[in-house]
Amino acid sequence: MQPTSCSPVSSVCALGKMSAPGSYQAAPGPSVPTAPPSYEETVAVNYFPSPPAPVPGPTTGLVTGPDGKSVNPPAYYTQPVPVPNANAIAVQTVYVQQPVSFFDRPIQMCCPSCNKMIVTQLSYNAGALTWLSCGSLCLLGCVAGCCFIPFCVDALQDVDHYCPNCKALLGTYKRL
Repeated sequence: MQPTSCSPVSSVCALGKMSAPGSYQAAPGPSVPTAPPSYEETVAVNYFPSPPAPVPGPTTGLVTGPDGKSVNPPAYYTQPVPVPNANAIAVQTVYVQQPVSFFDRPIQMCCPSCNKMIVTQLSYNAGALTWLSCGSLCLLGCVAGCCFIPFCVDALQDVDHYCPNCKALLGTYKRL
């Protein structure tokens, strides 16, 4: 008589033999192949040779596989073109000029037109304050020419700042 060993959880006792329950029992017949397929067999399955000669008739783009069935040819990819000098970094220097506040006096600055350090030249023009002063003097009775005095006073006129090198207008100070 054979000794029996039984576990109540995962095995079944039957005449001293241990077997797994359910679908874990082996099916009758050949169970495991004896050797893996050879290299030639493996390559022949994945290789799709082109037909030896063109077949007359409409071309469908299909290739006949080793089993005689028509299959799509494998996709071919072209090699990507390398970007010339992809690691090069273009350096561009940008000079940011602070906003300049123009007043009634010359200022030192870098001219944005000629890129030189300059001291601005001033030009005085009649502005809103000049015309208001002239109109108020007329209303007060200075019509005999005294109302035009604001056009001779620089403190009542607007100021234009020019570059002395390139004569470009750089900015304007408006009094009113």
